[in-house]
Amino acid sequence: MKKGISSNLKEIVVYLFVGGLTTVISWVSYALFEMLFSGVIANSVMLASVANVLSWIIAVAFAFITNKLWVFESKSFKAAVVLKEAGTFVASRLATGCLEWFGLPLVMLIGFDQALFGIEGMVAKVLISVVVVILNYVFSKLFVFKKKEK
Repeated sequence: MKKGISSNLKEIVVYLFVGGLTTVISWVSYALFEMLFSGVIANSVMLASVANVLSWIIAVAFAFITNKLWVFESKSFKAAVVLKEAGTFVASRLATGCLEWFGLPLVMLIGFDQALFGIEGMVAKVLISVVVVILNYVFSKLFVFKKKEK
């Protein structure tokens, strides 16, 4: 049975709420890892990189669980289904992560390098983030948690 407009709207609203929580978890875990490893890793770039990778892992794990349960309401907990969903989810997040990583400087180079709130390049960051959020939703809906038509 096809979803109605109200259930699609609900899905999008829950997706955006969960995405906000995922962002908070990413930022908080990044800060915690920075504090935790600051006495162990002296190089600030290396410290930021380690903290960023670990916070990304935590954020993606949180996003997978919340998207599975609440956004796309995937009800199967069979190992094969969960492993397929998790693998596809992580792959899609890696793809959009690469898009963000490489896309940000590109968007800045084509002219969106303006400052926003006094932060250089923030306009490009916002634009690329919007694209990434939309793609994450589309990938999750079409490839990760796709519903079988009855």
